[in-house]
Amino acid sequence: MVRFISFAVAAAYLASVDAFVPTPTRQLVSTTSTSARLTNGSSSLTRSPTSLSDMLTQTELPEKIYLPKDKETAKVLGGVKIGNRKLTVITGASSGLGLNTAIALSKTGRHFIVMACRDVEKAKRVASENGMPENSYVVMKLELGSLKSVRDFVFNLKAFKSSRPVDNLICNAAVYRPTDPEPAWTDDGFEQSMGINHFGHFLLANLMVNDMSKAKDARMCIVGSITGNTNTVGGGLVYPRADLGDLSGFEQGAKKPIAMADGAPFFGAKAYKDAKVCNMMTVSELHRRYHDSTGISFSSMYPGCIAETALFREKRPWFRKAFPWFMKYVTGGYVGEVEAGERLAQVVDDPQCSKSNVYWSWNGGAQQVGRWSPDGKPRGAGGSGGEIFENTQSDAVQDRDTAIKMWDLSVKAVGLTEKDMA
Repeated sequence: MVRFISFAVAAAYLASVDAFVPTPTRQLVSTTSTSARLTNGSSSLTRSPTSLSDMLTQTELPEKIYLPKDKETAKVLGGVKIGNRKLTVITGASSGLGLNTAIALSKTGRHFIVMACRDVEKAKRVASENGMPENSYVVMKLELGSLKSVRDFVFNLKAFKSSRPVDNLICNAAVYRPTDPEPAWTDDGFEQSMGINHFGHFLLANLMVNDMSKAKDARMCIVGSITGNTNTVGGGLVYPRADLGDLSGFEQGAKKPIAMADGAPFFGAKAYKDAKVCNMMTVSELHRRYHDSTGISFSSMYPGCIAETALFREKRPWFRKAFPWFMKYVTGGYVGEVEAGERLAQVVDDPQCSKSNVYWSWNGGAQQVGRWSPDGKPRGAGGSGGEIFENTQSDAVQDRDTAIKMWDLSVKAVGLTEKDMA
């Protein structure tokens, strides 16, 4: 046990050091839709003394994420295609956790998937490559970095499904920018980690409540993280810790040049963690405000450490190589993308997961370092294997006064009206 603790502390140190070191090039964004951006001329390759592969996978940040030409024509007559299956919307479904969740749900035959993605063509391609039946999904444009795109998506979704309500909404998409020395901004002026991970999903979730209230056993899940829970090894030992402070940044509008929820100078690794706190608080507030009147079950979950996910694409090569090994064989927190997708799918598909206001976890929930097991792999740290259970969130995440303040300021920030929330 001592050996595992010492390794965990070492990992915390390495991760925190890597978060402090800025990238040596100009402000760039690694993107899953590079080819699309290059073909539409919205950005150009950065010409810097880096490797060719780096040049081909990085683009300068465009001034606008969502342009008028990106607006998608609404698809119609989806009711026949959906049939009697549950209608499940997944954001960020073109890669990683989201894609594997879509694959897992499509295999059950009980769900019709709406893959809500920023890169429509990529999503279509990966769905086909992974054997998802053509009649099991539809891909729709959603750019969470644009509140207009979120509203356009909801309009198109309603046109597609007609009077058929959405049964499940999974808010999964996320960006993580730990090495950026300066903040990047959404179309609406929010720092991207908070704007995409929290504000975009906050608007989407609220716009879908009324529709989902018409479905039986409707479920809404916003993916959480141990990094936002300070009562875990990853959230409590790895600097910086999540901390919304007095939400002075939100009080000032949370828009450029205000980059952090607490009004402090930009810190990329902390911005992601703060957004995850907001995600988990949003679930609690959705439950408190709407569960009794709508019957919707609101939950969050931690899928385990998906150490090979594209979420870590901005980490340095040595970190991306060492981290999966470390999490698998030392801490026991590792889980593969396929298993993680099956876990998230379970939250919206398994009858035992119908309870509202729950933070679902597996195999110890990462509140301890893994313990030795006969197969040589440490167990109990939230990694592969184990049964689902109701985990406990940190006191900060459960702080009701802060959660209410976060909610009220978020409503104002994204421009929600009484009509939107009726």
